Amino acid sequence: MIGNLDLSTLQQIWWLICSLVGAIFLFLNFVQGGQSQLWQVAKTETEKKLVINSLGLKWELSFTTLVLFGGALFASFPKFYATTFGGAYWVWVIILFTFIVQAVSYEFRTKPNNFLGSKTYEFFLLLNGTLGVLLIGAAVGTFYTGSNFTLNIYNFVTWTHPLRGLEAAFNVFNVCLGVFLVFHARTLGAMYLVNSIQLEEAPDLEKRLRKGALVNFLISLPFLLYVLVSLLLMKGYGVDETGTVSLVTRKYLGNLLANPVLLVLLLVGLVLIIRAVWVTARTMHTRGIWCGGLGTVFVGLVVLTLPAFNNTAFYPSKVDLQSSLTIYNASSTHYTLTVMTYVALFIPVVVAYVAFVWRQMNMRKMTLKDVQDKGAY
Repeated sequence: MIGNLDLSTLQQIWWLICSLVGAIFLFLNFVQGGQSQLWQVAKTETEKKLVINSLGLKWELSFTTLVLFGGALFASFPKFYATTFGGAYWVWVIILFTFIVQAVSYEFRTKPNNFLGSKTYEFFLLLNGTLGVLLIGAAVGTFYTGSNFTLNIYNFVTWTHPLRGLEAAFNVFNVCLGVFLVFHARTLGAMYLVNSIQLEEAPDLEKRLRKGALVNFLISLPFLLYVLVSLLLMKGYGVDETGTVSLVTRKYLGNLLANPVLLVLLLVGLVLIIRAVWVTARTMHTRGIWCGGLGTVFVGLVVLTLPAFNNTAFYPSKVDLQSSLTIYNASSTHYTLTVMTYVALFIPVVVAYVAFVWRQMNMRKMTLKDVQDKGAY
């Protein structure tokens, strides 16, 4: 049955799969969000250990999901992968650097004879949770605002800006999206820590975390509103039947109205996030992270699919419109996508395994005794 699917259907399926992985990664950024507010919520060494060791159980999941996202894009849309990594390499090098120092920090922060000192590694965690997430948001923003590249007939990419991708961080829309992701990740991080730490042993930490969930959400709101309003009003990059790319007024609003499912996901996702923040900040419930996480996945899925479907160029070129990439001219062959789709049938098994492992790790909450063990971060 899968082998009978036409190329266009397979291309749409794989952009949807890649978008779902990316949306899950945005949820898993609660690790980065928790790291970035370590100094605000943890006032003692014991509280710091509780926070770091709780996040330390999950940091590999966010890193692995980022790698999976990149791998899925490489296999299914190689022209996009080659264009962005071959041209905008500085922004990706810095992002990957922040994730590398994150891994190093968890492994070496408390090692004996640590000549850099724990403070240095804690700064690296802050760097990953702020700069790394900000640049990821700016990179996603280029799906809407475009990038500075051209492609010749041999698909050789020429990047026309000397900053090699970092120029995306100077676009207001991109920066607002990045800043929103930073503070949203901090909101999720606070909600996750409320859920994963035995807070009866650290009541002051609990108060700061619950307050932090609300404060970070309120800070993120103006940036979210700017992004949403901009999406409804900005011009987009439409593609006609001949493959010609042109600017279309309110293209993304048209995409949203043309696909009611995306509109429903966006509204439901926002409601779930608001509810999660309220439950965490104003009640004693500890499961707000799950409601907020599901809402994040819904909103992230909309943000990543909106610039690709309904005959839209998902990676537009600002200097040469006809070099813009669509899911139709940037994908792998029918054979490759078909084989990958058969492999993707095992995804539910992998998801079930991850859910099982997650549940095993969270069978009980992080306690003071746990952070006193020699193997603690």
